[in-house]
Amino acid sequence: MERNIIKSLMGWKNSALRKPLVLYGARQVGKTWILKEFGKKAYTQTVYLNFDDEPGLSDYFQKNLKPERIIGALESHFGVKIAPNDTLIIFDEIQESQRAKDSLKSFNENAPQYHIAAAGSFLGVASGKFPVGQVDSFTLYPMSFYEFLKAIGRSALLKNIEALDFPLLESLSALLTDMLKTYFYVGGMPAAVRAFAQTSDLAVVRETQNEILRNYKNDFSKHISPHDIPKVRMLWDSMPVHLAREKKKFIYKDVKTGGRASEFENALDWLVNTGLVHKISRTLNPKLPLERDQEREAFKLFMLDVGLLCAKSNIDLSLFYVSDPKIFEEFHGALTEQYVCQELKSTTSNPIFYWGREKGDAEVDFIMQHKNNVIPIEAKSGKRTQSKSLNVYMSEYNPKIAIKVSLKNYGKNENLLSLPLYLVGYIGAVCLEAF
Repeated sequence: MERNIIKSLMGWKNSALRKPLVLYGARQVGKTWILKEFGKKAYTQTVYLNFDDEPGLSDYFQKNLKPERIIGALESHFGVKIAPNDTLIIFDEIQESQRAKDSLKSFNENAPQYHIAAAGSFLGVASGKFPVGQVDSFTLYPMSFYEFLKAIGRSALLKNIEALDFPLLESLSALLTDMLKTYFYVGGMPAAVRAFAQTSDLAVVRETQNEILRNYKNDFSKHISPHDIPKVRMLWDSMPVHLAREKKKFIYKDVKTGGRASEFENALDWLVNTGLVHKISRTLNPKLPLERDQEREAFKLFMLDVGLLCAKSNIDLSLFYVSDPKIFEEFHGALTEQYVCQELKSTTSNPIFYWGREKGDAEVDFIMQHKNNVIPIEAKSGKRTQSKSLNVYMSEYNPKIAIKVSLKNYGKNENLLSLPLYLVGYIGAVCLEAF
């Protein structure tokens, strides 16, 4: 399965300023697979260390962290000659060895000719430290809608999307909506996508997703204190409840009767740091830089993957076998907003926020920076796209560009773009095309 991050990895390999790389990401988003695939495509040889499967590998990092000593030990262990600049050395499950993390500083400063890429689930990496300023980093998210299309053999359809030929896309809208509906159920976790590509059976997909969710819950006990485990699990289990509400601002009392921030803050921070949950903060003043006026106490939470949200919410398969796309409107559009959030996360490097008045009478789902503009993005779950909140925002701030995403086809009216949901990942390109 092709992943777009390969292009970024190739750029890292060829950079004159390259440092050891840390590939971040939640568990089971495909970090190990993509690094091995990168090694096959870009290097003559790959040396793969897994500190979880072979704990004894950590011994090579204990006495001192001189690169020549570590390289010599690895050459002896694997019976290979590690060629500088032509061998990719993968440190997998690096969260299991703090000394291996520490060695990245020494490699960067004293032996930059060795290409080292480290990976580990956020579940463990979040609890440790990497040497500040001594590593490059990328984040791998679940597969986007476009990566999903390619994985299930719909590359021709993807090429039509990439061409941004709007009249052609309008003629394909029924097919694209059907594909998007399927993606809402399957999501972007590689194991779930693979299950669908191989079987076309949504029941098999659901079994795969439930196994991923069980593994996540089991992992909670490995990386946090026993005292915090119940709080993390309560937060995790409450995610569908929050997203199913019409107003999706997070409320601690929805987790537990009488729940307060002081009780759950640490558990929530931990979940966010693992990459299992996206925290989207509110800003009352949508001006650059957006980070300046974010409100840390007012926020929305989204899961990492729309397919996992379907599984966690026990959404029945029957919704995906009817011609009427009700799935986009279920649970007050929860799946639609979840999808928009993760597409924005996976296709832009800029942070995402939402805008809302303090008194709560107007709220725009997402705002983000594109070049020197602040773009409001309203996500609508069907073809009825009236939005009083977006109208309020446009009246108050007169943005150069505003976007409304829905099941409707592409359209433009002055500074308002109507964008079909399947083009969320191309918001930057569409803005350039339109303005």
